[in-house]
Amino acid sequence: MVESTRLRDSYTEMTEVLLPNDTNNFGRALGGAVLHWMDICGAIAAMRFANRQCVTAAMDHVEFITPIEQGEIVVLEGYVYETGRTSLEVVVDVHAEAPEVGDDRRETTSSFFTFVAIDGEGRPTPVPDVSCESDEEHELRDDAIERRQSRREALLSETGD
Repeated sequence: MVESTRLRDSYTEMTEVLLPNDTNNFGRALGGAVLHWMDICGAIAAMRFANRQCVTAAMDHVEFITPIEQGEIVVLEGYVYETGRTSLEVVVDVHAEAPEVGDDRRETTSSFFTFVAIDGEGRPTPVPDVSCESDEEHELRDDAIERRQSRREALLSETGD
């Protein structure tokens, strides 16, 4: 088994056009559609990293920051930033672009997922460690770890725990 895999090998970018079937009565993205796309993006990143099937084990808190309007381009980016023995931690960020404006992206939401790699019989199986071979990869990893820690601290302070 490979002892480590580069963070960049897991990088996944997906794009969708927000069509009427995925909108609410106001012409904005249904939260469930966005969560579905995020789960797929995260799963692809995990599978690319582990070179095997992976299943969703957990998804952190999600806040929808800005709406996505019908007709806008939805850009999802995900990558593995940390691993356990059989688990993979993946961050997925979602941005929206108005096609008539061009490359002007705005953040709409993000979340952190935990996936578990499975073997051919559906049992958890070991995964490689994350390797960062460039400054950019180190920055991505550090940013994801810091963002997740900050979110957890914020949620704990909100609940009073």
